[in-house]
Amino acid sequence: MPYINIRVTDEQVTQEQKRQLIEGATQLVVDILNKNPQTTHVIIDEVPIANWGVNGKQYLGTKK
Repeated sequence: MPYINIRVTDEQVTQEQKRQLIEGATQLVVDILNKNPQTTHVIIDEVPIANWGVNGKQYLGTKK
């Protein structure tokens, strides 16, 4: 049973984008690992931008 965890910052990820991520990640493990999509679980965690860091610095990004 594949378990896929996707983490993104909470910068306006739409429901449609989340749907596409879930569909695409599922299809990837079907195509590459021959896994059953019926037992493939995808979780999307939205991390507050203040809790994200890159290059040793807190990433503040730009909220639009």
